[in-house]
Amino acid sequence: MAEYKNIMVYVETAEENPVKVGLEMLSPAKEHAEKVTAVVIGSGVADAAKKVAEAGADQVICVDSEDYKEYNLDAYATVLTQLVKDENPEAVFIGGTQDGKDIAPAVAAKLGVGCASDVLAVKAEDGEIVYTCPLYGGTVLEDVKIASTPQVATLRSGAFQKVENPSEGEVVAKEVKVPEDVIKAKITESVKEIAETINLEEAEVIVSGGRGMGSKENFALVEELANILGGVVGATRPAIEDGWVSKIHQVGQSGKIVAPKLYIACGISGATQHVSGIMNSGYIVAINKDEDAPIFDVANVGIVGDVMKVLPVMIEEIKKIKDAQ
Repeated sequence: MAEYKNIMVYVETAEENPVKVGLEMLSPAKEHAEKVTAVVIGSGVADAAKKVAEAGADQVICVDSEDYKEYNLDAYATVLTQLVKDENPEAVFIGGTQDGKDIAPAVAAKLGVGCASDVLAVKAEDGEIVYTCPLYGGTVLEDVKIASTPQVATLRSGAFQKVENPSEGEVVAKEVKVPEDVIKAKITESVKEIAETINLEEAEVIVSGGRGMGSKENFALVEELANILGGVVGATRPAIEDGWVSKIHQVGQSGKIVAPKLYIACGISGATQHVSGIMNSGYIVAINKDEDAPIFDVANVGIVGDVMKVLPVMIEEIKKIKDAQ
């Protein structure tokens, strides 16, 4: 028997499509609730709402308006809070994206309830939901119960699988107006760099470089390997601080939490903050000259050697394989 009658899932969109973690959250929600109500907010998101319904939500509330064309924390948090009050779910799941980490505590504060962050697992215990959250950079996992209702939680991307063989739910269009005085900050102009189109959270292959790459010129090998594999470039904080690549590529607790099918760590020692951000990756390959580097503790395959000698060989061998296909 399901623990809760209704769990609400806020599904964020990017380029008018539901983000991966939004669809993944439907799975634990369906496991623990009789009904799953998804929410999609934005402009021109009707198709995205339909995809969410096809992915397994029982009902999708679609708030589609020009007013929400640009993400605004005040507006989105107010809309979601109003929908929570209307639908009265026992829990609200929000993806642990950059925007999700903004909106979840804002909604929890408006409702006066508790919020669990960066949830890795959701289980039932004595008729209640228990959230497993990492502490101290992921070195400790703690089970958390939230006494207040509705419960609010951000779920980590890659921690859950999408619903298998989903049945399609219904889409309900709803209009929610936000009072003008609620908006504290307004976007007057949006400037989008090419680098900002990089989506680490959705990538299936990520090749990351760390301090061990030595220089910006050497870091080009990371970019070359990523291009050959059809993947995305990632980086640690030191590589970004040294100006080898822009901050949008940062992977880890203070960057993006990722869960690709393949993660290749080049010249990365494996600081706790970085490892915590990649722990849900399907397969991890690590290259480091220090055989005692912590990264090897989490790697499926470890290569002990000079990254500047290993990467050119890897690149050439992959090129040969691709040319032969």
